[in-house]
Amino acid sequence: MKDETIVPDKHPLMVTIRCITYNHEPYIRQCLEGFVMQKTSFRFEAIVHDDASTDGTAAIIREYAEKYPDIIKPIYETENQYSKHDGSIRRIMNAYTHGKYVAMCEGDDYWTDPYKLQKQVDFLESHPDYVMCSHRFDQYYEDRHRLEKEKDDTFQGADYDLQNLIGGKWFTQTLTVMYRRSALDLKRYERYGMSMDIILFYELLKHGKGYCFPEAMGVYRYHNGGVWSEVSQNRRRLVEFKARLAIYNVERSDMAARFILYQFAKAMSRRWMLKQWRMMVKVFRILKKHYGSWFVTKLMFDKLVLNTNVKWEEISEIKMIS
Repeated sequence: MKDETIVPDKHPLMVTIRCITYNHEPYIRQCLEGFVMQKTSFRFEAIVHDDASTDGTAAIIREYAEKYPDIIKPIYETENQYSKHDGSIRRIMNAYTHGKYVAMCEGDDYWTDPYKLQKQVDFLESHPDYVMCSHRFDQYYEDRHRLEKEKDDTFQGADYDLQNLIGGKWFTQTLTVMYRRSALDLKRYERYGMSMDIILFYELLKHGKGYCFPEAMGVYRYHNGGVWSEVSQNRRRLVEFKARLAIYNVERSDMAARFILYQFAKAMSRRWMLKQWRMMVKVFRILKKHYGSWFVTKLMFDKLVLNTNVKWEEISEIKMIS
């Protein structure tokens, strides 16, 4: 009988890069170059999901997939998945993610350091108590053709945790993140019902801490076609509230309630709040449960009548009743 013993792969897959792209023809080449230029001592792959682009994005992805078949693993949709708002992109990407670690970069952003993946893997391999790491980034404004370099020369790197995320002391953008795949409970993550990076980071940081490298190793691009970079403040605020409500609906915890409360330290118009009155009723009920009727009544009075916000630095000191 023929010996069919399976010989272990000497070079197991260490990193899966998740790249979601749609109508990014002017930018996707720069993004893919950032992947294929990576210099590593391990094997990695890039799952590039084209969400039925109507421009030349898919053709450029095919070009790179043919040239770098061991790295670029394309998925071409014939029907746009994002517009369904049913979590289909998340499920598709999860099915194709097999690396020990996961890195993310959308098709309009790009990496600039060829050792980015190596640095992040080395860190996570030597720090098992960390679930994720990230790095600083530069910003490119497409309409002005201007690159703004990271300005904080004093930043020497820093740890962060769930409290940092909740309190808005956040260091990063999606393109900088690498996380430990074993730290993410996919079944629990599915329960949130939304595909938002802030929900992903919340779920991860419940299980450990993160570290932000001081180096800028990528570029976040602002342009008119960006899903997030060019949305209005009102639209962004609505999505932020919905994400926090989704977290609370699963967690039902004091910490999830405080995550909602921090939103009232941010600018929002009274007119917008009144327009979103149904959502605000839900928010009122949640905060009332955790902070009491008097506090929430005063919070809404201050915001709707006096147009004042909760003081950012004082929120963590506000006592809960539960």
